[in-house]
Amino acid sequence: MAADREFVTHCMELLSPLGSVRSRRMFGGHGFYVDDLFLAIIAFERLYLKADAQTRPRFEAAGCEPFVYEGQGKSVTLGYFTAPEDAMESPALMQPWARLALEAALRARAAKKAPAKPRKGRP
Repeated sequence: MAADREFVTHCMELLSPLGSVRSRRMFGGHGFYVDDLFLAIIAFERLYLKADAQTRPRFEAAGCEPFVYEGQGKSVTLGYFTAPEDAMESPALMQPWARLALEAALRARAAKKAPAKPRKGRP
């Protein structure tokens, strides 16, 4: 349990150059918020950063692995990728990857706030 807390603290330090970081226990792991944007999770003792269609190619090119879990007999892949191993060494090395996660989180929030398009035949 102490190792778990140490890893959470380490990840918070890695993300701290982006803003105010807080963590929350969830689903047997931890979720991380930077300035109230959800952008990372710890699961299976690994840090995963939020990714989207624009950032996924960068994570894939760096050899990062997607977050996959088994649910109801099927593999489920979420929009999160492991951080590169070297990025786990310091906030400076993590910063470009954390910024990609922050950008993906900002786009996701903007998409949720976008007004719904009216349906044909409805005002």
